[in-house]
Amino acid sequence: MKTSVNRSLGVQRNKLLRYKLIKELYELHKTEDIPTTVVWRKYICPIYPISRTTLYEVLNTPVISKLRAVQASIDAQTKLFD
Repeated sequence: MKTSVNRSLGVQRNKLLRYKLIKELYELHKTEDIPTTVVWRKYICPIYPISRTTLYEVLNTPVISKLRAVQASIDAQTKLFD
């Protein structure tokens, strides 16, 4: 049980860290005159091969708050099993 909980929290954490990197890359290249699809096609897709739908999911995810929650869960698991 301990391993599966830790693994799922680790998977969530890594996904959110990847989402954070994608958002940073998007913000770096996005301007008023460049559409989101162009940013996705030219800059994001070559590095992170995700669909456009996934990009919209990433952009609408509150990454920082979810990362804090996952990290708090990981810390609680660590204290519980130490």
